[in-house]
Amino acid sequence: MKFWAAVAAVSLLTATEAAAAPQVLQANPSDVKSRNIEGRSFKLAQIKNVHFNQHGKGPRALAAVYEKYDIELPETLLTVLRQILLDIGFDLRARSLMSARAPDNATAPYNNNTGQGEVTATPIPFDVEYLTPVDIGNPPQTLPLCFDTGSSDLWVFSSNTPVSQQGGQKLFHIDNSTSAQKLQNHTWSIRYGDGSGSSGEVYLDTVDVGGIKVENQAVETANQVSSSFTRDEHSSGILGLGFQSINMVRPNKQKTFIDNALKSLAMPLFTANIRKAAEGNYNFGFIDETEYLGNLTMIPVDAASGYWKFKGTAFSTGFNGTNSAISDIVVPLEHPAIADTGTTLLMIPEAIVQAYYRQVANAYDSKIYGGWVFPCNSTLPDLTLYISSYKAVIPGELINFAPADLDDPATATICYGGVQSSRGFPFAIYGNVFFKAHWTMFHVEEKKLGFAPRSGE
Repeated sequence: MKFWAAVAAVSLLTATEAAAAPQVLQANPSDVKSRNIEGRSFKLAQIKNVHFNQHGKGPRALAAVYEKYDIELPETLLTVLRQILLDIGFDLRARSLMSARAPDNATAPYNNNTGQGEVTATPIPFDVEYLTPVDIGNPPQTLPLCFDTGSSDLWVFSSNTPVSQQGGQKLFHIDNSTSAQKLQNHTWSIRYGDGSGSSGEVYLDTVDVGGIKVENQAVETANQVSSSFTRDEHSSGILGLGFQSINMVRPNKQKTFIDNALKSLAMPLFTANIRKAAEGNYNFGFIDETEYLGNLTMIPVDAASGYWKFKGTAFSTGFNGTNSAISDIVVPLEHPAIADTGTTLLMIPEAIVQAYYRQVANAYDSKIYGGWVFPCNSTLPDLTLYISSYKAVIPGELINFAPADLDDPATATICYGGVQSSRGFPFAIYGNVFFKAHWTMFHVEEKKLGFAPRSGE
């Protein structure tokens, strides 16, 4: 194949010779010690968003990553997105052409065409397919939130959110909570790649996740919400599980829920068990050995970045592991990456993406669909990503992400890839396409990730 001829001059490794970085540890669950023998542990199931709209699922998922990380959308993807919005009945004239005032210190990607600090935004539908219930306030108000290891803010639609920016979400009614206290002179603001943003005030209140109560937790209530979020009526906000350094409260960053909850947990960690086409779960304070196979591979994290950041080291492709001549060839390609449960796709370096899709007949990077697509009847090869010594196999069936030309998988002929390029991003983003194959432990205290193949459904 042309690709393998092209990389023949590159220093290649066999699968058993993949470079292992220092500090990588093979661990048995018994090696992960409890810090609080009287601490709590609990399993928290996801709930399916019954309002999730499948139309344009692939391009919308890709656009959402650009939005989240404040990267300007490519014009081809923006064009695709506008058509999808029209298809699902989103009134671009009335809503997507609304102006959002940019911050005084706004930089790219704000396009200040008016000369008055205003931007024109096409809203990206931030629909979330799976959510998790969280209780806020006294008496408790249960809100469905997205658990997101790629951010560090707990923000919600609230009674302060203008009616015009609500879309049927369940609100946090501040005045109904007897324990809510406003954090004076503190605000929060998050901006997105289309120039829009969400912002508001900060309250300290009780937050209960799975029976673990944290008092005086910073709850960021929305006074302004990007229309990207407004249309998802089932999601009431986000609970960030990243590190405090990327919290967006000013002037003083606030601790995340998991930071505040650590002292109450039996183990200072949480795990993500994300499943294909089904509700998964998060476990806090314990390790469920039935959810994965073999031992854990422990990887150090660069927590100074604020993200669960690590190094990817190499990759290989092969047709479902059946072609040993291909699947044994490992190409070294070191790249920074983050583990992000709030991102759907697997966003990896362009070189890996091209190498992978060259193994798929008639796959191409489509301007019509805004990303890599392929015939739906393709037998997709597995993709193997090396994280130091850990060999993370992504089955080809998980890379067939969604139908592209039609909404019904049974009749669609063109499908959207769950692997897309991270070109233009500061790091690769290992999202839920990765997690559906690999059970992941987030050790908050030791700042490590633990990986293992997921057990069967």
